[in-house]
Amino acid sequence: MSYSDNNSDPNQPKPGTRLYNPYQDLHLPSQTLYHLPTSPEYLFTEESLHQRRSWGENLTFYTGSAYLSASIAGGAAGFFSAFRSFEPTDTLKLKVNRILNSSGHSGRVWGNRVGVVGLIYAGMESGIVAITDRDDVWSSVAAGLGTGAVCRAARGVRSAAVAGALGGLAAGVVVAGKQALKRYAMI
Repeated sequence: MSYSDNNSDPNQPKPGTRLYNPYQDLHLPSQTLYHLPTSPEYLFTEESLHQRRSWGENLTFYTGSAYLSASIAGGAAGFFSAFRSFEPTDTLKLKVNRILNSSGHSGRVWGNRVGVVGLIYAGMESGIVAITDRDDVWSSVAAGLGTGAVCRAARGVRSAAVAGALGGLAAGVVVAGKQALKRYAMI
């Protein structure tokens, strides 16, 4: 049972809350109302001071968006690849089958490869933000640099260094573009 103040009316909303009736769409008379907060509740006050995504949200967002975009691009590449591999004797059913197989295969391959890069980037960025306690452009650039280096580490030091530099440059361009859009496009 929850604590209730004897001096206040339980049906009147408290400041910062709104009344919620779970049965409002059923059009039944009900006296069961709940006070729901209008802003997010945090367990610790330190959490409310930082306006950024958590590591789990970063992991989900970067991995999912990388997988989705690469799957779409890979599916489109497979679609055009299937058109190039048509033979004059193919029937319509065989052509459709070829398109579906090729676009599905390319979409999965591209999605998995780029999704893993997004996963590594999310882990790197969340780790850097947790260590430095700063979420700025340099954290994203360092995460891009580390991601590029880790993804190409098996091919040697030179390849890892080049990929790290390209990853840091790409992350910097994306973050700078995002800030420019916020400033000039008023998004």
